[in-house]
Amino acid sequence: MATQHSRSAARIMMAPAVILLLGWMLVPLTMTLYFSFKRYLPLRGGDLGWIGFENYVRFVTSSSFWPSVQTTLVIVGGVLLITVVLGVLLAMLLDQPFWGQGIVRILVIAPFFVMPTVSALVWKNMFMDPVNGLLAHLWKFFGAQPVEWLSDASIFSIILIVSWQWLPFATLILLTAIQSLDSEQLEAAEMDGAPPLSRFGHIILPHLSRAITIVILIQTIFLLSVFAEIFVTTQGSFGTRTLTYLIFQRVLESQNVGLGSAGGVYAIILANIVAIFLMRIVGKNLDA
Repeated sequence: MATQHSRSAARIMMAPAVILLLGWMLVPLTMTLYFSFKRYLPLRGGDLGWIGFENYVRFVTSSSFWPSVQTTLVIVGGVLLITVVLGVLLAMLLDQPFWGQGIVRILVIAPFFVMPTVSALVWKNMFMDPVNGLLAHLWKFFGAQPVEWLSDASIFSIILIVSWQWLPFATLILLTAIQSLDSEQLEAAEMDGAPPLSRFGHIILPHLSRAITIVILIQTIFLLSVFAEIFVTTQGSFGTRTLTYLIFQRVLESQNVGLGSAGGVYAIILANIVAIFLMRIVGKNLDA
């Protein structure tokens, strides 16, 4: 049993890491709040003084604000839907014994380790290019007109690119959960004559509920800040400007640090609202 002396020693040894972590989090947040109340234009006069909540009012009343929030939520929802559904199917497939199983698992997980910028460039130039892309050649082979993916189906294209990168993560988590399932339950249900869909709905899916919850929570945190894929492909055009990309435009392209900082605060608020919603609605599975 730990003594008071050992607990005090543990706190002292952990203190530098805790202080560093708090500083890593609190310093950028404090600076963001500080600049959000100022008119700060680095290339157009610098610090022009305090303006209170004017940046917040300007940002939220901008014609681009609510469309960017909507686009953000659509991309997050689309990616979650694709990665969870296909993740469950791939995990069940990879759980079956077949020749070359280890190699296939490595190939399935590999896209997760590709940088977002690289994956976006690959999809943009190799697959979605309307002239030389593989999908364009496939369309031409069947006598159809190639699709301008990044302009005619821009939101779907972004969802597809991001889903390709996050699908391995979902598959890995769900595969681990499936492998922890007691095979005797499935064997007993099969002996009782339960059809495959019934076994999936009453045994496998309930067992995966906690893993699905973890996948949704973790992916949502990261997907709310999707940026690289949009910057490389559409640069916010054709209705793909998310809240993160709007903040980027305000800070770097417009050189309005104060307005962009106010947008950053709104992004933090949005992320917390979504996280609380998920914890209340979906996160109940973690206590089951």
